[in-house]
Amino acid sequence: MKQLILASQSPRRKMLLQQIGIPFSVFPSDVKEPINMKMSPDKMVIDLSEKKAEQVCRELERCSQGSDIVLAADTIVVLDDVVMGKPKDPEEAFNMLGALSGRWHEVITGVTLKTVNSTNKITHAEKTKVKMRKLSKQTIQRYIDSGEPFDKAGAYGIQGLGALLVEKLHGCYYNVVGLPLYRVSVMLNDMGFKVL
Repeated sequence: MKQLILASQSPRRKMLLQQIGIPFSVFPSDVKEPINMKMSPDKMVIDLSEKKAEQVCRELERCSQGSDIVLAADTIVVLDDVVMGKPKDPEEAFNMLGALSGRWHEVITGVTLKTVNSTNKITHAEKTKVKMRKLSKQTIQRYIDSGEPFDKAGAYGIQGLGALLVEKLHGCYYNVVGLPLYRVSVMLNDMGFKVL
């Protein structure tokens, strides 16, 4: 029987898979997440998700069934063609949120599904447009003081206190959380892993 293996320690991705009742195990990738300005944002997130999936597949080759499927993802925020990763400190978080204030931006998640011990692989880049409300410096500082921005691309998380920063969005909400559930379910079905 095929098993799903999540190549991530992200509590948000784990929560989303649990929400739709998919049984899975966790085997996190330790691939670094550098921002490569030579690639388009779409290509960059797909490339990173592929590297994560392939690294975990290599680790699992000896102890996993060949039909097991690894799910890897990488999420970025893009404003004016500039990629925002996770802020390294409060100052960078403040600058990111100040730049996003009152503006539309894109959240892009690259998703890779790869079968262990096989070349069978599917990739996809999901995009969601997000409008941030106009933020005062005091609001930005209070949000930073909450500690929420520091493990999130673009320095905010829509599923937490950051929900109060987002005015509207077009596209998949779950993509902004970190995993586009509908698209992942389609990809899993295409790999022979029935979700619903």
